[in-house]
Amino acid sequence: MSENTVSIRHLKEHADQVVHLKGWLNGKRRSGKIGFLQIRDGSGTVQAVASRAELSEQAWEDVKAVTQESTVHVSGTVKVDERAPGGVELHVTDFGVDDLCGEFPITPKEHGTAFLMEHRHLWLRSSRQRAALAVRNEVCQGIRDFFYEREFTLIDSPILTPAACEGTSTLFETDYFGDPAFLSQSGQLYLEPAISAFGKVYCFGPTFRAEKSKTRRHLTEFWMVEPEVAFLEFGGLCDLAEEFIQTLVGRVLERCSEHLEVLERDIAQLEKSTHPFPRITYTKAVELLKEKGQSIEWGEDLGGEDETVLAEHFDQPVLISHFPAAIKAFYMEPDADDPKLALGLDIIAPEGYGEIIGGSQRIHDHDFLLERIKEHDLPLEAFKWYLDVRKYGTCPHSGFGMGVERFVAWMTGVKHLRETIPYPRMLYKIYP
Repeated sequence: MSENTVSIRHLKEHADQVVHLKGWLNGKRRSGKIGFLQIRDGSGTVQAVASRAELSEQAWEDVKAVTQESTVHVSGTVKVDERAPGGVELHVTDFGVDDLCGEFPITPKEHGTAFLMEHRHLWLRSSRQRAALAVRNEVCQGIRDFFYEREFTLIDSPILTPAACEGTSTLFETDYFGDPAFLSQSGQLYLEPAISAFGKVYCFGPTFRAEKSKTRRHLTEFWMVEPEVAFLEFGGLCDLAEEFIQTLVGRVLERCSEHLEVLERDIAQLEKSTHPFPRITYTKAVELLKEKGQSIEWGEDLGGEDETVLAEHFDQPVLISHFPAAIKAFYMEPDADDPKLALGLDIIAPEGYGEIIGGSQRIHDHDFLLERIKEHDLPLEAFKWYLDVRKYGTCPHSGFGMGVERFVAWMTGVKHLRETIPYPRMLYKIYP
């Protein structure tokens, strides 16, 4: 590349200078002897104005012949124009086609979802998909920064696990040299031992659920972040979860405005999510739902519609706690004042996006945890190592998990999680 090759993102820093770009043609239009080319290089898009009078014969022929998604190189003078996307235009002095693209399957017209999913590897190039995945990138970096700045240590939990930790109905099974193994549903159990080494830890990676669900809220493969903190009890966990969400929302609002604009996201709702969250108990939530005509009884888990009704009532994320222990995981610490309740929390996002965080204080008493494992009919042999955490220097500890795709869907306003991950895995969908 030439010494003056720059990225589109930084063109404004080179006002009135001649620069060189390499990228792809988003689209073009011509009016007589003037061509308007939309050039994309991965960092942004710029309009390049090509005049027949200022170009060589070959360059002008390339301007006329170039097709959507062709690979191109272009030279020109950067001109500041606040009306243009990015605040600049490029007045072309030279233009060439490096690879002329054949008829591109995804054209500027309506395409069905099935068609777009079959061409996901090409659909990624569209402006809305790029915007959604750029927000995802910012969220992922924000997650890492949040925990790094608070002195958490990243612990990589394994993806292959030897046993079904919470039942086999939603696990993907595979062969591990003759023995059964399972794709991880969560890194939590492997994360907990690390608190005795580092105090504050988190894991961040892919997790898998073999749920036969076709809802817009579910994927079979998704990314989850899970912090775990030694000596953190339930009240502190609620504070950490709320601070985490507020920080990420604030970061998206601050750094992703142009992407949210492409997605036509109404940010007024997101701005409310930087304020303190309302907090209610599960019991209060059930009472509220009944008042609003929902058919739910105490002891039943909250359904998707229930979550939507609650979030609409508060018009911002709501933190719900103290669920019935019977409907929660075996490792959740019971409430000392009412043991039929678990010290667990969910944070429900507004606008129908559902649960974005689930967490709890963990049982740290060895004998009680052993009892719970037996009650849930879980394979004791598979949990000896997990019980060891309570046998050698136990302490109270808490943690939560957040699915990245559901959070990004809420930030971007997209209706289905399939647009918040580069290559979504869904029921009966594994191509490309």
